Amino acid sequence: MIEIKLNAPFRKEKLKTLRAGDSVLISGTIYTARDAAHKRLVEALEVGKELPFEIKDSIIYYVGPTPAKTGKPIGSAGPTTSYRMDIYTPKLLALGQGGMIGKGPRSESVIDSMKKNGAVYFAAIGGAGALISKSILAAEVIAYEDLGAEAIRKLTVKDLPVIVAIDSEGNDLYRKEQR
Repeated sequence: MIEIKLNAPFRKEKLKTLRAGDSVLISGTIYTARDAAHKRLVEALEVGKELPFEIKDSIIYYVGPTPAKTGKPIGSAGPTTSYRMDIYTPKLLALGQGGMIGKGPRSESVIDSMKKNGAVYFAAIGGAGALISKSILAAEVIAYEDLGAEAIRKLTVKDLPVIVAIDSEGNDLYRKEQR
C-alpha cells in the first residue's frame, strides 16, 4: 500500500509517481462534489467567482453520503459513477485539481486532460460505503447546502483505501483489465 498524506504539505506532483493498479491509502483533507455541485463550480468560474475551496492540488471524491448517525461524522459514503462529472472535469483539472475518487471509466476528454495536467483518477469500491465511512474522521458542509447529499463537503480522512484507476500518463486500469 502506498500512503498519500495530503496535509504534509502536499503537491500533486507526488501523484505523478503513482501507476494504474497501485493500492493507495489517502489521509488528509479531500472534498466531495457530484454532478450538481460540479455544474455550480463551473458556472461560478464562467462568471469570475471564487470557488468555495482551493482547487489546486485538491482531490474531489464523487460521493453523496447518507445522513450521519448520532455520534458519527457521516453516513455511508460509497463512490458514485464518475462519468456524470466528465463534462465539467477538464475545466477543474486545468486549474490544478490533483485527483478524483469515484467509480467507473472516464471519457477520452477527461483522460486527455489528466495527462495534460498531471492528475490521477482513483477508484473506490462501490457497495462498500459503510466501510469507507470508517476512514472519514470529520465532515463539514462548505458550499451549496441546498443540494443536500450533493452539497460540497470538506472531509478529513485517514487511510481511505483507493486504487489508481487511471494514472497521470493515461494508463487506464479499466481498459487494461477488459482486454
